[in-house]
Amino acid sequence: MKLVRKDLEKDNAGQVTLIPEEPEDMWHTYNLLQVGDSLRASTIRKVQTESSTGSVGSNRIRTTLTLCVEAIDFDSQACQLRVKGTNIQENEYVKMGAYHTIELEPNRQFTLAKKQWDSVVLERIEQACDPAWSADVAAVVMQEGLAHVCLVTPSMTLTRAKVEVNIPRKRKGNCSQHDRALERFYEQVVQAIQRHINFEVVKCVLVASPGFVREQFCDYMFQQAVKTDNKLLLENRSKFLQVHSSSGHKYALKEALCDPAVTSRLSDTKAAGEVKALDDFYKMLQHEPDRAFYGLKQVEKANEAMAIDTLLISDELFRHQDVATRARYVKLVDSVRENMGTVRIFSSLHVSGEQLGQLTGVAAILRFPVAELSDQEDESSSEED
Repeated sequence: MKLVRKDLEKDNAGQVTLIPEEPEDMWHTYNLLQVGDSLRASTIRKVQTESSTGSVGSNRIRTTLTLCVEAIDFDSQACQLRVKGTNIQENEYVKMGAYHTIELEPNRQFTLAKKQWDSVVLERIEQACDPAWSADVAAVVMQEGLAHVCLVTPSMTLTRAKVEVNIPRKRKGNCSQHDRALERFYEQVVQAIQRHINFEVVKCVLVASPGFVREQFCDYMFQQAVKTDNKLLLENRSKFLQVHSSSGHKYALKEALCDPAVTSRLSDTKAAGEVKALDDFYKMLQHEPDRAFYGLKQVEKANEAMAIDTLLISDELFRHQDVATRARYVKLVDSVRENMGTVRIFSSLHVSGEQLGQLTGVAAILRFPVAELSDQEDESSSEED
């Protein structure tokens, strides 16, 4: 993301002009937009024209509109963002108050104005404009007959390809059908890797599977690469890292990212940091339940006691349509930081973010147990009994 201009007043009202440069920047933009904001961007509008003879025709004209945002639609797989709203600035083609939908695109600048730019949104802009934040991890999660090729960016896990091949069972004395189908499956996965993984950017490719599938696949891939003199795969052989996962489904990616061999290799990536923080929370919940809480009320009470060491919060909560509720989450984040706590904002498009979403989207690891919270938990459990 490129920051063109930033004009903010002392009360944090103002506007910023940005140019999204990559598909992931559309996800950042989606998280910046809220209902009630004003968005100015170039768009195409179908306009009716009347000629001197009285015949009516219609032309598609490119014009710049300023909309008051009413609805935001984001397609995470295609990374497309559509913003619907009413026109709030005079335009020769579009009447004031008329509805229009702007489709924001990469490499086309837009200006976003808000009455209040809070700390979470400003941090999002900083991160989006930092060139170090890019898709530096790829993963192939597989089992016999099923594979997912994913890109793990700092903000989202993108499934780039799904390979499914029916593998017949081995028959006594005849394995040829099974072996041929397996070879066909491996070949399709290799093609997906070459098509979807940019080795100039990616630092590491995880190959995760149950059993020996990953070893057999990697042996096949590099044997074929030697046979066909595939320089792309041979030059990047050191980037492939084999790890265990329970299945070839996308959710098994979390297990692969938890592997100690992986965390040491990916220590500088945000995705690995999120996975480790969530893992630490689960361990604390198991071994010292007095120091691990989730749910907004419990976490807020822990924060009042200045007990929060690490706050885990999903970015989904900051997209809440109710301004007061959103402000409550922002206030919690600011307060934890003021008390020298660590804040980890999880992406809801990551597997770890999805898991945190199942725990209400907000959780905390405490520095010390808070008696009141433990008592409340005991009371609520006894009431349930």
